[in-house]
Amino acid sequence: MKVLGLISGTSMDGIDVAVADLRLADDTVELTPLHADAVPYPEHVHADLLAALPPRDCTAAKMCQLDTWVGQAFADAASQALARYPDLDLVASLGQTIYHWVDGDRCLGTLQLGQPAWIAEATGLPTVADIRARDVARGGHGAPLAAILDALWLGGRDDRTWVALNIGGIANVTVVAPGREPIAYDTGPGNALLDLVARRVGLQRDEDGELAAGGTVQEDLLKLLLREPYYARPAPKSTGKELFHVGYLDGTEHRAVEDVMATLVELTAITVADACRKHGADVVVASGGGVRNPTLMRALASRLAPAELCVSDDFGLPSDAKEGYLTALLGFLTWQGVPANGCLLGSVTPGRGPLRPPPPPEVPVSKLRVVEAPDASG
Repeated sequence: MKVLGLISGTSMDGIDVAVADLRLADDTVELTPLHADAVPYPEHVHADLLAALPPRDCTAAKMCQLDTWVGQAFADAASQALARYPDLDLVASLGQTIYHWVDGDRCLGTLQLGQPAWIAEATGLPTVADIRARDVARGGHGAPLAAILDALWLGGRDDRTWVALNIGGIANVTVVAPGREPIAYDTGPGNALLDLVARRVGLQRDEDGELAAGGTVQEDLLKLLLREPYYARPAPKSTGKELFHVGYLDGTEHRAVEDVMATLVELTAITVADACRKHGADVVVASGGGVRNPTLMRALASRLAPAELCVSDDFGLPSDAKEGYLTALLGFLTWQGVPANGCLLGSVTPGRGPLRPPPPPEVPVSKLRVVEAPDASG
């Protein structure tokens, strides 16, 4: 099947689009990355999404508008992909997380915007959505879902402990080690706080980590930030901008932006490295927008040593698009009747025709192999 994956992460800067060729070969899913792109939100949608985040309030009317506008934006992105790949079979959407309801060590609910009916109507294709909500309903955290891909992809490579690290607005890890069940959780802020500080000087983000590179880590501020109780909570756990929002940085306005940036880079590096060290990481495979920040990557490499830091591109999955391909994989597994995280995730919105999923495979799926496309230039 050719599957389109759509997701907008906690950075809320647009829609990640990924087209994958996916097939089952006995116990192995073969994933061929075909195309990846990022489609920005319309300016008013982006602005209104940011304005709806905690600690601000959001009305029912605005939430309805955002659900519609995000759904339409996802539908437009899907239509563009369909024009390029008219033989698409399925769409999978993780939508736009607007609120993640966590109380202590339990996730009680999660809300993703982007009504899938708009996608199904625009493309005529069946659309798998509401994937996080099903995981929460069965007692999971709904995030990070990357463990499903990471465990299949990194498991069984050798006798080392592998950690898949995604640095989006929130950073998360999946630990894959011989003889142990995979474990995945959010470590804390990735780019979320960095982006908030960048907006103080009229930027969307700290391009190439230049501001942070020009600053000095403020040890008193770093010590204060590291007191956050979330870091000491046991896994599994999840978090989001409900905790790490603009109010989290109150009191830093009098400090130089470069110094705050440098301190927040160190905060992310320390909290990620502490999590990896706790699990005895030998190799850390990074992906997500944070990979494009060389200042952050240098801090991570220093804090993670002697563990090896590499990027998912080294193993065939583009670091900018890994979550898009994850979404495609999740939709594919649901359509094929393959449980993920213990159950079939998501709901399916029909396209123009009747739903005709295949019978579930007789052999349990235990591996994922990334296959290079015949023409990888696209």
